[in-house]
Amino acid sequence: MSTTEQEAAEQEATPFWLSGNYAPVFDEITAFDLPVTGEIPADLRGLYVRNGSNPRSGWSRHWFFGNGMLHGVRIEDGKAVWYRNRYVRTPRYELDVDPNHVRNLGDRTMSAANTHVVAHAGRIFALEEASFPFEVDDELETIGCETWDGRLTTPFTAHPKLCPLTGELHFFGYGPFPPYLTYHVLDSSGVLVKSEPITVPGPTMMHDFMITSEHAIFMDLPVVIDLELAMRGESPLRWSDDYGARIGVMPRGGSDADVRWFEVEPCYVFHPSNAWTDGTKVVCDVGRHAWMWRTGMDDFAPAVLHRWTFDLKSGAVREERLDDRSHAFPRVADDKLGLHNRYAYMVQPRAGSDDAVTSPGMITKWDNAVDAATWHDLGPDAFPDEPVFVRTGDSAEDDGVVLSFVYDRSRDASDLVVLDATDMASDPVAVVHMPRRIPHGFHGSWIGD
Repeated sequence: MSTTEQEAAEQEATPFWLSGNYAPVFDEITAFDLPVTGEIPADLRGLYVRNGSNPRSGWSRHWFFGNGMLHGVRIEDGKAVWYRNRYVRTPRYELDVDPNHVRNLGDRTMSAANTHVVAHAGRIFALEEASFPFEVDDELETIGCETWDGRLTTPFTAHPKLCPLTGELHFFGYGPFPPYLTYHVLDSSGVLVKSEPITVPGPTMMHDFMITSEHAIFMDLPVVIDLELAMRGESPLRWSDDYGARIGVMPRGGSDADVRWFEVEPCYVFHPSNAWTDGTKVVCDVGRHAWMWRTGMDDFAPAVLHRWTFDLKSGAVREERLDDRSHAFPRVADDKLGLHNRYAYMVQPRAGSDDAVTSPGMITKWDNAVDAATWHDLGPDAFPDEPVFVRTGDSAEDDGVVLSFVYDRSRDASDLVVLDATDMASDPVAVVHMPRRIPHGFHGSWIGD
């Protein structure tokens, strides 16, 4: 075998999360006064920060298991003031533990802290759903683990929901031992004011959930935690044909006894788009996978935009597919979370691919008013990450910009692209040129001043 053939064979054998722009970077850098093409809106002032899996050793057995690395850009006065990337220095990072989700199931401090980064009550937290949250400062340096004086005893989901009406942060934790699911609330000042165990049949993996202005919504779906697999050193997560699929709707001020459970067709949902209350009905727009990890963690169906409607008066359930194209990482405007939204933003693949995760191609704006999408395609060598909407005006729901890190394969480089949300097909408003390649990651936030 020639050297070229050997390199090609090695590349083919390397899993996607360790190759191309998914491959980790290892140095932490700081760069100031980033070059900009176009004009950043003058009223855009704050920090855009995104989290992702970046294994310190260069290896992990799955994309989900690498150490968390934050990438942040500070924007003010029409300038990109700085870029920083920093590992989240959890005990798992400091001890250089093999980033393997199977280990340390009972130690909530051994976090990868690699999935999301959110702000609440003047603090910033790096999150991973099997562990406690880790606080970082506004320059992305790790402060430490937070348990609210020991009162938080469950993991903290990577997908908390900040209510735009009350300022409360709603979240949950799941795990392999009873209580399998617990719902929590932090008030607007950051005080833990509610922890309510929720009854589910077994140890289900609940990656995300939803709120409306009136409800908390739990997705009890058939990906389960199997401790026998964990004891064999394998990933403990698997599909179960026997578990069933239910959606629980609970009044936000209620308790476990108040949850209404609705059966749905078996599926899995990593990421909902949004949910809202419409009279006696609760409407949930989600990214529905027909199955997940049936034969192993490389076996999954693509996510398609799907709507559940639950009638709290009649008990009726309606399920409908909204779009035929796969998508990933759906988001709505933060001030529409839990309220009826017209627009959602997500990543979709270009023609010829069914997988928006391994082949992200276009940034999509979905319009619920007409059940149709508009796309922004930066070209065949451009691969975007999760889009985040940032409001810059109040004339309409989409009066703002969409931010996304975009990898340019032709340059082996990354940019922070700023799109006009009202005209997604137009050229970017601004492109901030990053000082380094930014690996594809998971979720991020705009933390405005």
